[in-house]
Amino acid sequence: MTVQPVSFVAYESDFDRFARELGRSFERYGFAVVSDHDLSPELIAGASRAAKAFFALPEATKLKYKLAGAGGQRGYTPFGVETAKGAEHFDLKEFWHTGRELPPGHPFRASMPDNVWPDEVADFHHYVGGLYDALDRLGNRILRAIARHLNLGDDYFDRTVHMGNSILRLLHYPPAPFDGPNVRAGAHEDINTITLLLGAEEAGLQLKEKNGDWLDVNPPEGSVVCNIGDMLQRLTNHVLPSTTHRVVNPAPERRGVARYSMPFFLHFAPDFEIRTLPSTVGPNRPDRYPEPITAEAYLNERLREIKLA
Repeated sequence: MTVQPVSFVAYESDFDRFARELGRSFERYGFAVVSDHDLSPELIAGASRAAKAFFALPEATKLKYKLAGAGGQRGYTPFGVETAKGAEHFDLKEFWHTGRELPPGHPFRASMPDNVWPDEVADFHHYVGGLYDALDRLGNRILRAIARHLNLGDDYFDRTVHMGNSILRLLHYPPAPFDGPNVRAGAHEDINTITLLLGAEEAGLQLKEKNGDWLDVNPPEGSVVCNIGDMLQRLTNHVLPSTTHRVVNPAPERRGVARYSMPFFLHFAPDFEIRTLPSTVGPNRPDRYPEPITAEAYLNERLREIKLA
């Protein structure tokens, strides 16, 4: 069994079919693989080069961009920090976060700090900032398809994610010449609305099936792997599940190879109230979340659980 790709070509040619195939994949796996998207290959390659150049810098240089009091939401987070919820051992990764750039005086500035940009890597801002904007646009279109699948108005999510607290993460997993107990990313669910992942071609990403088995996710080269986050699972009363996933350490023949990826965590706006959609509640599906919560409060609660705040 594998997650079959959904071609983004159908987004324009047959939106109903695209929304139906995407929604079925999400309901079955919590994941979908989107092929034939229109993200610029040059932009993706440039951001990947910039990320690798940054992670190759001396540790002391990278630590200049570790920001106190930002909860890891901007700049650099070193090895040995992020730990999956409930896990004993930290993940084997370092990462960089870029967020939305807000205009002066915007009310969300209290929740969303300013970005920092490494002076040592030419074109970092250009490529990474550009990829953030491109993934933000793609994510909004994916959400329109999800809205169609849920029989909501196609523009239902537009207002919910406008100026949302979304994050582009540049990830570096170093060579891992051992089996554990630390792994590249412990079993977890994403906090946010949906995640768009670039760079999953290197083996290691696995999702947990409903029967408890682990399924390898091996997308075609250049595809985007998309998964449902906990916020959308909560909004849809688990109609769209936020599936447990992990990144395991490599097979012996790949243990000397680093892994890089670029997930975009699309978030609701901080003040959006996550309240169960009435259409997802019924006699056989009681409301799991009778008390609403704002996206900001939910995010802060979860950041504390994974030791970023």
